[in-house]
Amino acid sequence: MTATLKIGTPEMVVALRRNARAKRLTLRVSSVDGRPVLTMPPRVSMKEARQFLGQQESWLRLRVDAAPKRIIVAPGVSIPFLGEKLIIRPHGKARSTLAPGHIFVPSEKHPGTAVAGILKSRARIEVFAYAKVYAQMLGREFGRISLRDPRSRWGSCSTDGNLMFSWRLVLAPQKVLEYVVAHEIAHLAEMNHSKAFWQTVEDLMPEYRNHQNWLKQNGALLHQLDFKAGLT
Repeated sequence: MTATLKIGTPEMVVALRRNARAKRLTLRVSSVDGRPVLTMPPRVSMKEARQFLGQQESWLRLRVDAAPKRIIVAPGVSIPFLGEKLIIRPHGKARSTLAPGHIFVPSEKHPGTAVAGILKSRARIEVFAYAKVYAQMLGREFGRISLRDPRSRWGSCSTDGNLMFSWRLVLAPQKVLEYVVAHEIAHLAEMNHSKAFWQTVEDLMPEYRNHQNWLKQNGALLHQLDFKAGLT
């Protein structure tokens, strides 16, 4: 469980992180979800942390107000899906289903969890299909594919050819998801970001820059969706 401190009125919750290499207290607001985080050196006390937050409260509130706001995934909310917009609707069935313009989720289940489940399943299908196509184009083989929800990257390729992708890519336009898969498959040939690597990406997907730019400009929006709100 993440340690937190609460300050001010209205109350603001700040996540606390101990860092053995930190030399001083540092405060930041995540550009992904707008949440404040206080990094603390090992020997700093909670009293000192509270005093520091009190001194920085005005600055912190300005930053939090300017940061992206969370969107709680719930019935009636519209979410992006492979370039479309889908409205979340409850239904009386036991399984979540996709339909034109809608995601139907079991009414007795937590909506965020139900929606995330079907999105992850669809993301796995999309990622695996594109990985097979681009690996064949490159003449290489990949290992395992895993889906996670990292904050700082959309995909990765290990030295033994295992691939990891953010399942939130299914919230982006389809070509953006396809670009990230092509990017990671290119690492099977070039485990770096050299000119040779980017040439490999371009050989696989000549228009990749358009989709790369979309992700740079809009990627943070995909993390605004909160699928866990209300869970204990």
